[in-house]
Amino acid sequence: MNQKLYVGNLSYQMSDDDLRRTFEQAGTVQSATVIMDKFSGRSKGFGFVEMSSAEEAQAAIEMLNGKEIEGRALRVNEARPMEPRNNRSNDRY
Repeated sequence: MNQKLYVGNLSYQMSDDDLRRTFEQAGTVQSATVIMDKFSGRSKGFGFVEMSSAEEAQAAIEMLNGKEIEGRALRVNEARPMEPRNNRSNDRY
Protein backbone atom coordinates (compact mmCIF):
# COMPACT_ATOMS: atom_id res chain seq x y z
CA MET A 1 0.00 0.00 0.00
CA ASN A 2 1.28 3.47 -0.90
CA GLN A 3 2.50 5.75 1.88
CA LYS A 4 2.36 9.54 1.49
CA LEU A 5 5.12 11.70 2.95
CA TYR A 6 5.24 15.42 3.67
CA VAL A 7 8.51 17.07 2.64
CA GLY A 8 9.19 20.53 4.05
CA ASN A 9 11.93 23.14 3.79
CA LEU A 10 12.50 22.52 0.08
CA SER A 11 14.62 24.82 -2.02
CA TYR A 12 12.38 27.13 -4.04
CA GLN A 13 14.16 25.95 -7.20
CA MET A 14 13.36 22.26 -6.65
CA SER A 15 11.11 20.71 -9.31
CA ASP A 16 8.86 17.64 -9.17
CA ASP A 17 11.55 15.67 -11.04
CA ASP A 18 14.27 16.79 -8.60
CA LEU A 19 12.08 15.70 -5.69
CA ARG A 20 11.40 12.33 -7.34
CA ARG A 21 15.12 11.70 -7.97
CA THR A 22 15.96 12.59 -4.37
CA PHE A 23 13.45 10.09 -2.94
CA GLU A 24 14.24 7.31 -5.43
CA GLN A 25 17.39 6.72 -3.35
CA ALA A 26 15.10 5.17 -0.70
CA GLY A 27 12.79 3.14 -2.94
CA THR A 28 10.04 3.25 -5.54
CA VAL A 29 8.37 6.65 -5.86
CA GLN A 30 4.75 6.57 -7.04
CA SER A 31 4.43 10.37 -7.25
CA ALA A 32 6.35 13.49 -6.25
CA THR A 33 4.78 16.95 -6.23
CA VAL A 34 6.19 20.32 -5.19
CA ILE A 35 3.29 22.56 -4.10
CA MET A 36 3.11 25.78 -6.10
CA ASP A 37 1.43 29.09 -5.25
CA LYS A 38 -1.54 29.45 -7.58
CA PHE A 39 -1.07 33.21 -7.97
CA SER A 40 2.69 33.62 -8.35
CA GLY A 41 3.50 30.18 -9.78
CA ARG A 42 6.43 29.88 -7.34
CA SER A 43 7.13 26.96 -5.06
CA LYS A 44 5.72 27.18 -1.53
CA GLY A 45 8.77 25.31 -0.21
CA PHE A 46 7.05 22.01 0.53
CA GLY A 47 5.70 19.01 -1.29
CA PHE A 48 4.44 15.45 -1.07
CA VAL A 49 6.00 12.16 -2.11
CA GLU A 50 4.12 8.89 -2.37
CA MET A 51 6.28 5.82 -1.77
CA SER A 52 5.13 2.34 -2.87
CA SER A 53 5.25 0.81 0.63
CA ALA A 54 5.35 1.73 4.30
CA GLU A 55 8.83 0.19 4.55
CA GLU A 56 10.18 2.38 1.74
CA ALA A 57 8.50 5.41 3.28
CA GLN A 58 10.19 4.70 6.61
CA ALA A 59 13.53 4.25 4.84
CA ALA A 60 13.03 7.63 3.11
CA ILE A 61 12.27 9.32 6.44
CA GLU A 62 15.38 7.83 8.05
CA MET A 63 17.59 8.61 5.05
CA LEU A 64 16.39 12.11 4.15
CA ASN A 65 14.93 13.81 7.24
CA GLY A 66 17.45 16.49 8.21
CA LYS A 67 19.60 15.89 5.11
CA GLU A 68 20.82 19.08 3.45
CA ILE A 69 19.70 19.41 -0.18
CA GLU A 70 20.49 22.61 -2.11
CA GLY A 71 21.49 24.35 1.13
CA ARG A 72 18.33 23.46 3.10
CA ALA A 73 17.77 20.71 5.68
CA LEU A 74 14.73 18.69 4.59
CA ARG A 75 11.92 17.84 6.99
CA VAL A 76 10.37 14.50 6.08
CA ASN A 77 7.52 12.78 7.91
CA GLU A 78 4.25 10.96 7.31
CA ALA A 79 1.65 13.19 5.70
CA ARG A 80 -1.41 13.90 7.80
CA PRO A 81 -4.90 13.96 6.29
CA MET A 82 -5.94 17.39 5.06
CA GLU A 83 -8.05 19.24 7.61
CA PRO A 84 -11.14 21.20 6.57
CA ARG A 85 -10.45 24.89 6.03
CA ASN A 86 -12.61 27.73 7.24
CA ASN A 87 -14.01 30.01 4.58
CA ARG A 88 -12.25 33.19 5.64
CA SER A 89 -14.50 35.53 3.67
CA ASN A 90 -17.46 34.51 5.85
CA ASP A 91 -15.58 34.97 9.15
CA ARG A 92 -15.92 38.76 9.04
CA TYR A 93 -19.71 38.83 9.07
